[in-house]
Amino acid sequence: MNRNFPLVLLLIAALAGCGKGGDQKPASGPGPGGAMPPPEVDVITVTPASATLTKELPGRLQAFRTAQVRAQVDGILEKRLFTEGSDVKAGATLFRIDPRNYQASFDAAKADLDVARLTLERYRPLLAIKAVSQQEVDLAEAKVKQAEVALTRARIDQENASVPAAISGRIGRALVTEGTLVSRDAATHLATIEQIDPIYANFTQPGSDLLRLRQAVKAGRLKAVEQAIVEMVLEDGSIYPQPGKLMFSDLAVDPATGSVSLRAVFPNPRHELLPGAFIRIRFPEALLDQAIRVPQRAVQPTAQGQIVMIVDSEGKAAPRPVKTGGMSGSDFVIVEGLKGGEQVIVNGLQKARPGTPVKPVPWNPADHGEKSRSE
Repeated sequence: MNRNFPLVLLLIAALAGCGKGGDQKPASGPGPGGAMPPPEVDVITVTPASATLTKELPGRLQAFRTAQVRAQVDGILEKRLFTEGSDVKAGATLFRIDPRNYQASFDAAKADLDVARLTLERYRPLLAIKAVSQQEVDLAEAKVKQAEVALTRARIDQENASVPAAISGRIGRALVTEGTLVSRDAATHLATIEQIDPIYANFTQPGSDLLRLRQAVKAGRLKAVEQAIVEMVLEDGSIYPQPGKLMFSDLAVDPATGSVSLRAVFPNPRHELLPGAFIRIRFPEALLDQAIRVPQRAVQPTAQGQIVMIVDSEGKAAPRPVKTGGMSGSDFVIVEGLKGGEQVIVNGLQKARPGTPVKPVPWNPADHGEKSRSE
């Protein structure tokens, strides 16, 4: 009896444990702490409205005026009188060529003129008393005129020994140094002055595009627009703050390129724009009624074509195939796929997977926080 007592206790404990396990239910996991809120996306509600179709074409800047400073007399260049890369005024002396020979020639021509005039003054009273002939007086008058011409030439050469700026503008580097022999016959190139305020922007437009535009206007699909004011897009993508004015377009298509040349002029008071820089010119082409515009960033290219992501009636992101038909400023003009009233996602596209719920918020381009929402 005493020997079996521990075994009985173990059996009772085992039965008690089995009974306790049968009465317990398996522990359940923690309840959900609430679903994650749908991600925010910036949207615009597209609305048909009049839009100005714009064209953006590549071009290059060119100085408004350019003057090459060249030697007009022979001699040794004595001194450069300007700072390279500075602004100079018209008439300012830029170089000085050794003037001694020209000063001597001027003095000699002046002396010859004085002698010729004195001779003529002596001959005139002698003509009255027949002491000289009329032919001798005429010859004396001719020598006076020849001496006057020689003196004028000597004065011009003397003045040209000091080389002036032909125009006001920014002068580049000197192409010769002091001590260089310069030549009138070779017209030695000394420097170049460029007037860059205002400044030209030269660009070309395909002739075929111009023809299609005119046909669309003639058919009434588009309305003509004045092309006076244009914008400049700089190399970094920013817009130059001052608008330009369209100057002209060629009346003929270049047979070598099939394009029409155009030119615009822009103010450049701070000399921020430099000749030779690559830019893009944006200018109005025509007016389109009931146009639908969306920002460029909202349009995505795919293998099947272009799409935009919209927020559907269930609050979910959904792709919508579209077709663009040109630009209006920095926006695409949508000609197929949108009718108006759709909420098009502009920012947060990486979070807007098709079929997932999203929270649309109005897009504000000036909102500095839009970058953080879209990334």
